[in-house]
Amino acid sequence: MQVPPVVTGLLRDSFGFDTLRPGQSEAITRLLDGRSVLAIFPTGGGKSLCYQLPALALPGVTLVISPLIALMKDQIDFLKARGIAAERYDSSLDAQQSRDVLGRLRDGQLKLLYISPERLANERFLQTIRRADVSLLAVDEAHCISQWGHNFRPEYLKVARAAKELNIPRVLALTATADRETAADIARAFDIDAGDIVHTGFYRPNLELHASPAKPGGKKALLLERLRSRPKGPAIVYVTLQHTAEGVAAYLAENGIEARAYHAGMANEVRSEVQEAFMASDTMVIVATIAFGMGVDKADIRAIYHYNLPKGVESYAQEIGRAGRDGKPSVCEMFVCLQDTLVLENFVLGDTPDIQSVTSLLEELFGGEDHLLLSPPALANRHDIRELVVRTLLTYLELDGYLRALGHIYTSYTLTPNKTSAEMLAPFDEARQAFLKKVLSRCKKKRNGSFGLDVEEAAQAIGEPRDRILTALEYLEGKGDIDLKASGTRQRFWVKKRPVHLDGLARELEVRFAEREGRELERVRQMLVLAGEPECLTMRLLQYFDEKSGPCGHCGPCLGEEPCVPPPFAPRRPRERSLKKLDALMAEALPQLTTPRRLAKFLCGLSSPATTRLKEHEAFGLFERVPFKMVLEMAERVMGA
Repeated sequence: MQVPPVVTGLLRDSFGFDTLRPGQSEAITRLLDGRSVLAIFPTGGGKSLCYQLPALALPGVTLVISPLIALMKDQIDFLKARGIAAERYDSSLDAQQSRDVLGRLRDGQLKLLYISPERLANERFLQTIRRADVSLLAVDEAHCISQWGHNFRPEYLKVARAAKELNIPRVLALTATADRETAADIARAFDIDAGDIVHTGFYRPNLELHASPAKPGGKKALLLERLRSRPKGPAIVYVTLQHTAEGVAAYLAENGIEARAYHAGMANEVRSEVQEAFMASDTMVIVATIAFGMGVDKADIRAIYHYNLPKGVESYAQEIGRAGRDGKPSVCEMFVCLQDTLVLENFVLGDTPDIQSVTSLLEELFGGEDHLLLSPPALANRHDIRELVVRTLLTYLELDGYLRALGHIYTSYTLTPNKTSAEMLAPFDEARQAFLKKVLSRCKKKRNGSFGLDVEEAAQAIGEPRDRILTALEYLEGKGDIDLKASGTRQRFWVKKRPVHLDGLARELEVRFAEREGRELERVRQMLVLAGEPECLTMRLLQYFDEKSGPCGHCGPCLGEEPCVPPPFAPRRPRERSLKKLDALMAEALPQLTTPRRLAKFLCGLSSPATTRLKEHEAFGLFERVPFKMVLEMAERVMGA
């Protein structure tokens, strides 16, 4: 496909490249022709350039949907270093920074604006975008819009609708992992023709894939042996649980390996320090949950080890794609232990809400006013549904026409004064001084010298509109009289219609969640099938993504390794003494454990909002090595359900 001269010039002058990679020229040329495109490139395959370059060639601004603030920041730093007008608009910006970004957008001074998918639910932001000249919408990690995808995010479901409502002329959907169903789902959502799906293939000739059987108690020693026997270099060891990350990293460090743990339970500053150390190191091994990886642009990762089984083939493909981006040989090995499937399946089954929780949530949503101010974390706690599941449920209701998201507001602010109140009030006339005094009188002093203000409470107490109070605070901040920090997010929704039969809607949602549960369990099974491939791991992986290939010649089976047959695993049945503890638990009649599914989650060690405070109870995790379905059946028996 002939690349327009303008593309060649921009490629050289703005990005310092002489040629495009496979697939990039096809995607970019189609976009410049006014067509929407789905680009399926492997991790590290150059997806970003497919929208960054057209953004410079097209008029107006390119809007980029990205799921990770850190990833946005890295790309913007790169673009700014090359003199390209790019910004991000996200929750990390203060009020003045947000105003500056929107001002540059309104004035047509931006070529790229990065936002999170949640931003498209904000009506105020959408009003600004409607007045802007948006030529292209780029959707990174586009598989997140598909319920068939492996990393479904409810906020992404609304991106396609927003693109149509905003009349954006072309869309570029980008993903590194999409099988046939997921690709078809994405293409259908964004009206992308089959001929405009650009698929460069997943084959990475420098990656050497292995699958090795492992026993639970032998994986640490096996990992240590692999690290010692192979050339040193940066490596990622993926684990499922946070405590596993800590334990494995400590074991490696004790045995002379430069290793650190990384997981979502660590403080932000600690995670940042670990990531920066890894990026700068030539030898560090990082032991991480899947919280680590997205946006990590390190070219010389020499090995990826899956200490625990990946949750699906798509996840596996994405994670091994982080190895060897410099094109040099790299090893990817997974340790296959059937006990790992128990943990993965329990996580999937534990996510599914029970019908009682779904019904009570619907009763709250549709039992009152037409305009709702909701906190998903609070809803999760009240109805014992994980927050991600609550957000998914709200998205389903919105797409089915019951609700409409109107964006979010902040209910609480922290004020740090830079002047005395007398100095702040002096420039104002008597009426404005009286108003500001009333506002400041509602502030409550904190230990660090700052003050907290509940805006909703203040508005009711002094009888003034919320917007007037916020305008006054932002004015004081703009003058430098105070520093202002927002918190306490609430989401605004409008009830467009109410269900005729609430119980019927609850059952429909129950079926939808059950179908999703089935898809996730099938992913675990498919991962085991891939791991046991007797011929060529690479060939079977490519076939999963509908790519034809012969044997690679350099994976484990091709090199003569025996097919991976993990040691047999018989799930543990409940022991007699554990059953006695269950009897004692039932005698307590805890109010948090009123349904069989809640009880089963608790016994399997799966924390839910209602049972968070019961984690120290001796019965928590009593049957964590027993399959969830078996525990659920037991819970139904003891509760007479």
